[in-house]
Amino acid sequence: MLVVMKPGTVAEEIEKMHKKLGTLKMDVTLVVGEQQSVFALGGDTSKLDLESLQANIQVEKIVRIQQPYKLASRTFHPEDTIVDVRGCKIGGGHIAVIAGPCSVESEEQMIHTAELVKQYGATLLRGGAYKPRSSPYSFQGLGVDGLKMLVKAREATGLPIVTEAMSIETFDAIEESADLIQIGARNMQNFPLLKRAGKSAKPILLKRGLSATLEEFLMSAEYILAGGNANVILCERGIRTFDTYTRNTLDISLIPAVKELSHLPIIVDPSHACGKWSLVEPLAKAAIAVGADGLIIEVHHNPEQALCDGAQSLKPEKFGHLMSSVQKIIAAV
Repeated sequence: MLVVMKPGTVAEEIEKMHKKLGTLKMDVTLVVGEQQSVFALGGDTSKLDLESLQANIQVEKIVRIQQPYKLASRTFHPEDTIVDVRGCKIGGGHIAVIAGPCSVESEEQMIHTAELVKQYGATLLRGGAYKPRSSPYSFQGLGVDGLKMLVKAREATGLPIVTEAMSIETFDAIEESADLIQIGARNMQNFPLLKRAGKSAKPILLKRGLSATLEEFLMSAEYILAGGNANVILCERGIRTFDTYTRNTLDISLIPAVKELSHLPIIVDPSHACGKWSLVEPLAKAAIAVGADGLIIEVHHNPEQALCDGAQSLKPEKFGHLMSSVQKIIAAV
């Protein structure tokens, strides 16, 4: 349920209402917008004295939210959320491009790649220090050493760094180093991890699960928002379908659907969606054309020797071509 205050309500009246709602046995979240302030009430609202609330001359209306996701709903937060990642804005018309290798392999590799992707227009640097792999025999990442290499690359280029948190046990170390913490597709419904992310002061990049519905995706985001972290970025990275030609199937319709239902920014990962470097650019262009707030692209200077996901990684010059094409679409739309 939402309690929407009238435009121009002074801060003193907002605070009075906050204290009043705080005496009720339910969760209360306040969002202060440019025009209006809104209170979201979570929990059992069936016994709420609506007449008393509506009698307050500062209350414009009371709205019941039908969706199970309250805080992620655009009904609750009509304005687009803009997430600031170390000065790089994402959402609300701000488009970001995250680029870098699937895995951190060496300090030299990370700094060299960071310099190249920045040269071609990337705004953030990605790299996995901890890797969730289907096979226990595959490269699992360099862990803490990988985080140190990412920090070195940030120091060398100024690019904010994005890396994945796989568990609560490693979350603290990642939180200390990363500017944007990724929760991968396999952990989209790792609820203890989502709750921990909700307590973090760092922005969270939440990837859609392999077979997750839109509602399940937004409910996972709700866990983070409900924990107190309002800086959530969604990521569509392809879902599991019957087709085997591509690694996954990019659900391009999800982007406008999220824009309709939620205020959260959404970016697209065409690399994981297709698993083939030759398809990354056309999917990236399609994502921007339908309104995505950014891209996350895998780039490796020598994909043939990459320790992870070489087949879907672009060489730096290919990434440069992609950026040139994408900029034209950004200008058009």
